[in-house]
Order: sequence, then structure tokens, then C-alpha cells
Amino acid sequence: MYLPIDSILKIYYPFLAVVGVVVNLLAIVILSRGKCGLSTCTTRYLVAMAMADLLVIITEVILWQISYYYFPGSFLDITPVCSVNAVLLFAAIDCSVWFTITFTFDRFVAICCQKLKTKYCTEKTAAVVLATTCILLCSKNVTFYFTYEPGKIIDNVPWFCVVKQSYFTEPEWVGFDWFDKVLTPLIPFALILLLNALTVRYILVASQVRKGLRGQSKGENHSDPEMESRRKSVILLFTISGNFTLLWLVNVIEFLYYHITGTEHMDYTDSEFIFQQVGWMLLTLSCCTNTFIYGATQSKFREQVKSAVKYPVTSIIQLMNEQNN
Repeated sequence: MYLPIDSILKIYYPFLAVVGVVVNLLAIVILSRGKCGLSTCTTRYLVAMAMADLLVIITEVILWQISYYYFPGSFLDITPVCSVNAVLLFAAIDCSVWFTITFTFDRFVAICCQKLKTKYCTEKTAAVVLATTCILLCSKNVTFYFTYEPGKIIDNVPWFCVVKQSYFTEPEWVGFDWFDKVLTPLIPFALILLLNALTVRYILVASQVRKGLRGQSKGENHSDPEMESRRKSVILLFTISGNFTLLWLVNVIEFLYYHITGTEHMDYTDSEFIFQQVGWMLLTLSCCTNTFIYGATQSKFREQVKSAVKYPVTSIIQLMNEQNN
């Protein structure tokens, strides 16, 4: 089956690979320098998210999609190799999603739980949470290595990764599949909506109380550093979590449709297949957008980006001037 969307994907994924690698590396370098005015705790979460997103771009976009469209039959299609890549891919996607959840929860605590904030919102806690999350998710996804079998055996070499039929029939594998899909993205989807709703509720109540205490309810206009700091934190939180929700929405709808109707992926009609592919396109796009969000919401991050862009040019000019002198 060849659909017009295949032509779009052949262009889309190479473009996404270039953009994804550049913007995520840029985010990792700039955030790691710690000059963006963010707390060390927040910085750890954002760097971890960028690293997970970069790994998704490498494993899914470059090693899977681009290899499929431009290098069919390469060593990446040998069964053990593509099985390992599948494990890394699923682990990277899980980490990308759950690092977003850990960041959302951290900001929820920082904004809504002042007593817990001093103990939880620390650099050490962030490192422990991220490391534990990564280890657990990677351990879970090792299981995927055993779900594939060779599609062909040529000269005693197993080629391609075909999901075993038992994965769809044996109760253990069916249960694991449900656990995997509920873990990512259904639970994260629900958690982000819940945490954001609680955060909004807290902010509305707290802002009314602070306005009353500061006399602003009578029309006076005083600056409030606490509310301004909270506003910036909320903008960053809501843009990141909102971006995740929107770009994962099609994939979640496709997942629900697949399980509610009982339609097999291989039996999808052309329109259903296109809808599935669009969902996957948006999912991978979500791994490239956070850097643009930082640039749009954080003025100090924009300044660091400008400095990073100017540095090679100024270095070349300085070198040329030295040679001329």
C-alpha cells in the first residue's frame, strides 16, 4: 500500500531529524551552563527532557524512519539490531513523557505546596527522581526485545523485526501491552490535566487573597514580585504541558479507537492509516518544540541563544583580524 502521505513522510522525517538534533543539543548546552535564571532543580528537569527528546529523534526518526525510507535492507534491519533499537526507542519515548510529568509535578509542588517546596524542589531530589524514573522505565522496556522475531532468514542471518503472534494472543503479553499503553500515554495525559487544573485553581484563589491583602481589590495597582515570579513559572509550565497535551492528543485518540473498536493495525483503511501516521508525526514533533518554548517564554534563554549564534561569527572575525595584523 502506497499512499500520498508516504511522500510527505520521506520529506518530513529528514527535516525533523535536522531540526530535532540541533534544537535539543542547543537546549542541553545552554541550560547546562546555568545562566538562564532558572533554579538548579528546574534546570535538571529541562536538561533531562531535552536529552530524552534527542534520544527519541535519534532512535525513532533517524534509525527507524529514515532508515526505512532511504536505507532499506541495511544492517539496522538485522533482527537483533532493530530489536535493540526498539527497546531504546520505547525507553526514550517513555522517558520523554515521564520527565515532562516529573517536571509538571515539581512545578505543582513549587507553586501550590509551600511547606513541601523547600524539601522537594531541590537539585538532589530532582536527580533522584529522574534517575529512578529512567531506571524503572528502561527496565520495563527491555521486555520489548523478546517480542520480536525475524521476518526472513537469509544465509543464516535473521532480518527484520516482526512482532510475534503470541504477543496478541497470550494473556501475559496482552496484559503487558495494556500496561505499556496505559503507562504511556494515558496516565501521563490524565496527570497533566489534573495537575494543571489544581494549579490553576490554587493560583486563582491565591491571587484573590493576595490582591485583598495588598488593597488591590479597590483598584490600587502595586507591583507584586511574588506574583510576577509565579506568573513566569506558570507560563513555562503551562506552555510545556499544553504543548505535550496537544501534540499527543491524536495518538491518544488513535489508541482508544484501536482498542475500543478492536480493529487491527494491519486492517486499517487508508484514512485510518493516515490518521495513525499523523498522530506519530505530531508525537515526534513534540520532541523538537520545547527549545522554541524556552525561547518564547524565557528572556535569558533568548539572550544565551543569541550569544551562541554570534560566537562563531565573532570568533572568525577576531581570527581574521589577528591574521591581518
